Order: sequence, then structure tokens, then C-alpha cells
Amino acid sequence: MPGHAVRKRIRLPGFDYGSPGAYFITICTHHRACLFGSVSDDRLQLSPAGEFVHATWLELQRHSPRADLDAFVVMPDHVHGILVLHGRGTACRAPTSEAYGRPVPGSIPTIVRSFNSAAARGINLLRGTPGAPVWQRGFYEHIIRSPTELSRLRS
Repeated sequence: MPGHAVRKRIRLPGFDYGSPGAYFITICTHHRACLFGSVSDDRLQLSPAGEFVHATWLELQRHSPRADLDAFVVMPDHVHGILVLHGRGTACRAPTSEAYGRPVPGSIPTIVRSFNSAAARGINLLRGTPGAPVWQRGFYEHIIRSPTELSRLRS
């Protein structure tokens, strides 16, 4: 389409993002704004928005029973977290359904979308900015393939 940038696909083609396994997730704020806190004397001081993001992440497991929460850290302009999916979700494969905008329950993209939505609503209430973007489009995910890699990513 004229005037629209073509977005690069960042998901692994053909991979089922609802399959059991560990996933390292990075989500950045809109325009990399330092909404979640600041670093002072080599320590992160969370803002109210940062505290809300942290609390929202901890709620994920209640809303996504297939997901176990592992390591998580809030940085001034992004978050890193490890999600571990267990069991089976739907029979749909993410590339087939997600590619056409239909969420696959229990998949990594659906869990992240739910987190982003809940966090943005709460942060915008705190800031008095209803509907303002909090997150950049998309997120980065890495499929963790070994216990050694999981251990390295946790530190």
C-alpha cells in the first residue's frame, strides 16, 4: 500500500507459539519513553507505572493458566520476562490463525497482547491519558531451547 511501511515478520515461520516450552519476551514502550522508572546509583527506582506493569505481569498466570511465570524485570523503557507454556492449547497453529488476526487462546502472542492491553489501560488511568499508546507495536520473543540457555537468560 502506498504510504505504509511493510512490517518485517519477526515470528519463526511455521512454529506453533502455543506449544509447550519456554519463551524469552521483550516488550518496549512507545518511542522508548522511560515510563517505568529511572536508574539512580545503579539501582532502578520504579515509577507508579513501573509498579503497575510489575503487578500486571504477576496477574498473567491467573488469566493464562497454561503459562508459568519465570524471571521478570522491569527496566525504564522495556520489560523482559520468561514465560513457560505447559499442556496443550487449541489445535490451531499460530501461523495459520495469528496471521489472519484471529487470536489463538493460550499462545504467546495472545498472552502478550492481553498483558499489554491490561497494563496500558492501568497506566493510562494513572497518567490521566486514556487511549494513549504505551507500547510499541509488536514484541520480541526468543524460543528457549535448552536448560543452559534458560539459566543464562535468567541471570
